[in-house]
Amino acid sequence: MSSYLESLFSLRGKVALVTGASRGIGAGIAEALAASGAHVLGLGRSAQAQSKLPACIEYRQCDVLDASQFAAICTAVFDANGRIDVLVNAAGISLPKSEGQQALRDFERTVATNLTAVHHCCQAVAGYMKKSGGGSIINVTSIGSVLGFPGNPAYVASKGALRMLTQALALDLASDQIRVNNLAPGYIRTDMTEASFQDPTRHAERLQHMMIKRWGAPQDLAGAAIFLASSASAYVTGTDLFVDGGWTAKGM
Repeated sequence: MSSYLESLFSLRGKVALVTGASRGIGAGIAEALAASGAHVLGLGRSAQAQSKLPACIEYRQCDVLDASQFAAICTAVFDANGRIDVLVNAAGISLPKSEGQQALRDFERTVATNLTAVHHCCQAVAGYMKKSGGGSIINVTSIGSVLGFPGNPAYVASKGALRMLTQALALDLASDQIRVNNLAPGYIRTDMTEASFQDPTRHAERLQHMMIKRWGAPQDLAGAAIFLASSASAYVTGTDLFVDGGWTAKGM
């Protein structure tokens, strides 16, 4: 049974791309996939990863807003390895509240990063996954994909749209044996959420929504990411896996 379980969750021999791997959630997922045996290529806007990634993870600078740059990386990775099995779209932004024309520019930039870029990344990798015999695409959404949050309409709108994009792509790509799912974190302590974590009032307010009374860490997403990337989820597509300490399920 142990060898069966090991093979079920193993990513040995698989090639994975992880966007947003410079730090935070993306870095944590990249480490998890590598620990499960995958050859991982981490991508980020920074020239070098801001988190300390294991030496086994190959890191490259890539702005996901540049569709041609990402497509070129896919081609190079496939040519070098003969396959691409997993794509994790973890790159995302959440901009502070702004007014006037700046608010419009921030809205457009957020949607471009959190939604449009994910679409072209999925399209770019799908052909190579088909040649590889199938694959798994994991889109990192948020509890904000199903719940309204104040003061950040661009983030909520982009993540909600990404949730539905995943369902549409799951249907379009199923015939090519490509599964597409959402990994939806709750409040995870990262650079993006550090200000809220350090603010006693906001920290306590968010804690009240959680059944598990602590903020999450990027490592809390490891098991879910491995599950969605591996053959353990071979019959799972077009769905949401919430890792949120019970936030979305809690009533009173």
